[in-house]
Amino acid sequence: MIDIPTGLPAELVPLSWLLGVWEGSGLIEYEVGDELRRHEFGQRVSFSHDGLPYLNYSSYTWLFGANRGTPDEGPSTPLVTETGYWRLSRPPTAGDPGPGMLPGEGPRPFSTATSVEALRNASDGFDLEVSVVHPTGVTELYLGRVKGPRVDLATDAVLRTESAKEYSAATRIYGLVEGDLLWAWDIAALGQELKTHASGRLRRVD
Repeated sequence: MIDIPTGLPAELVPLSWLLGVWEGSGLIEYEVGDELRRHEFGQRVSFSHDGLPYLNYSSYTWLFGANRGTPDEGPSTPLVTETGYWRLSRPPTAGDPGPGMLPGEGPRPFSTATSVEALRNASDGFDLEVSVVHPTGVTELYLGRVKGPRVDLATDAVLRTESAKEYSAATRIYGLVEGDLLWAWDIAALGQELKTHASGRLRRVD
């Protein structure tokens, strides 16, 4: 059963099962040529909202010490971070704020459960737009859908600065399984086609 917080914007109800702080571990397995790069990592993910119809997303990961699970495991090593926003995909209206700091004109749209239900797609889910920014010079725009406690995403665009490593496409899957958040991330990078990259299992801690 998914509890819906009081005061949650109606557009976030389909994504409400993601809200909270999640922590756990995962595995990186990515083949580059004949080399398999394999590492275990820890992760802390946060999904929150500030009263607006989108989720704030952040992720922090670290590599475990060399002797994980033993008294002399050693210190962990910071790995990567990312941040972004998740929202339902729909046409803009006059009531939406923007562009820039411009306030919307008139009432906010899709403020009731009934109006949000009108946004369901042909597969009985909701279309999504997700933007993710990496401090390494990569910005991703994902399009996809949420249907029940499952999200499927694929990149529509990837922007890279001149200093960023080669990275051209990705897919991500998130799902709620026995109360845990499971995810998998495939990437096309470093001259490779889209293939398995990383996955994790996280438990809600807050």
